[in-house]
Amino acid sequence: MSLYAIGDLHLALGAPEKTMEVFAGRWQDYVAKIEKGFSLLSEEDVCVICGDFCWSMDLETAREDFAFLNALPGKKLMVKGNHDYWWTTARKMQRFFADNGFDSISLLHNNCVQWQDLALCGTRGWFFEEETGTAHDEKILRREIGRLDTSLRAAGDREKLVFLHYPPIYHAYTCDGVLQKLRDYAVRECYYGHIHGNGIRSAFQGEREGTAFRLISADYLDFVPLKIR
Repeated sequence: MSLYAIGDLHLALGAPEKTMEVFAGRWQDYVAKIEKGFSLLSEEDVCVICGDFCWSMDLETAREDFAFLNALPGKKLMVKGNHDYWWTTARKMQRFFADNGFDSISLLHNNCVQWQDLALCGTRGWFFEEETGTAHDEKILRREIGRLDTSLRAAGDREKLVFLHYPPIYHAYTCDGVLQKLRDYAVRECYYGHIHGNGIRSAFQGEREGTAFRLISADYLDFVPLKIR
């Protein structure tokens, strides 16, 4: 049994007008690349999906995307991304998964999931810069920090891995609230997505204050989930 992670699949089976193939390059034939990348997993493996799973605006439209994901090998844990407009309440999503037989998909949201002796924790995160951010942005960030704290507290004294959509460090930006939580709970590994294309050059990867950070957006990984353990 192995643990994997990848972010930003940006599937558009239910919203073909939003396919990422318009960007060409690495995104050409990306659905086939995702299928090939997941073929490395076994049914017993777990893969955390770090947000921006698909472009659909609601669960019904996203059904084909979820059917595709469910059919791929392994169990999948979903973290919310900024483009996951289909995301609703946990109860509604869990009912949707159950009603459609999507039995390999579950949520990493206001909770933690135990994997062997590790606790998998996570939330979306957010960008907020005091000079340009709005009161609304600040409110969202406070809520996300609270959700991260809830997830980390649920882990108890187990070693914690954190999965985010937004990077807590990017170029000259740092999200002090998220970084403080990582320090408070002695998180040694943090994985994030959201960054694509030329922005990858500004992505922070490495260790800071005891936490190792790693970018796992799909185009950066060439659509092959990263094996963590």
